[in-house]
Amino acid sequence: MATEGAEIKDEQLPTAHEGGGDDEEEIAAMKKRVAEMESEAAKLREMQETLDQQSESLAENKEEVDARSIFVGNVDYGASPEEIQAHFQSCGSINRVTILLDKFTGGPKGYAYVEFAEPSLVAQALVLNESVFRGRNLKVTPKRTNLPGMNRGRGRGRGGRGGRGYRGGYRGGFRGRGRGFTPY
Repeated sequence: MATEGAEIKDEQLPTAHEGGGDDEEEIAAMKKRVAEMESEAAKLREMQETLDQQSESLAENKEEVDARSIFVGNVDYGASPEEIQAHFQSCGSINRVTILLDKFTGGPKGYAYVEFAEPSLVAQALVLNESVFRGRNLKVTPKRTNLPGMNRGRGRGRGGRGGRGYRGGYRGGFRGRGRGFTPY
């Protein structure tokens, strides 16, 4: 019985030639996986290019819409889009009226955007600046296109009270506790 067990063990051990075949199969499988990954990467690059083209067209489209739109400020909080549309109807064909709402309260913010069918109608709408709507003087200006990353500087940076430029001196840290104070 001992010889039979030894023979079985010898049959289970791969020879150097058989092991080389397994390596070749592994290399072939790896090459196949690499080729699949490269094809997936090419597909991803194509998808990224189409997304970039779509975002460029959307940006151009947004600029086009902004060129045909006006900002209307000091709008009465109870005004409806239909009332605003009726007020600006004399300027020409209106595509859309948007009254912005406060995201916390859900109430109107007090301003709106009016999009016209033609960019030339914006100049006619600017004539209605300071016109009275529901007892309020409307502020009408052309809608500006927001540029990403171009903040208007609200609350950031230096200046104002409490910063280093404040006349009363530095307002925090360990400065201002006295000249001779040494903790050690």
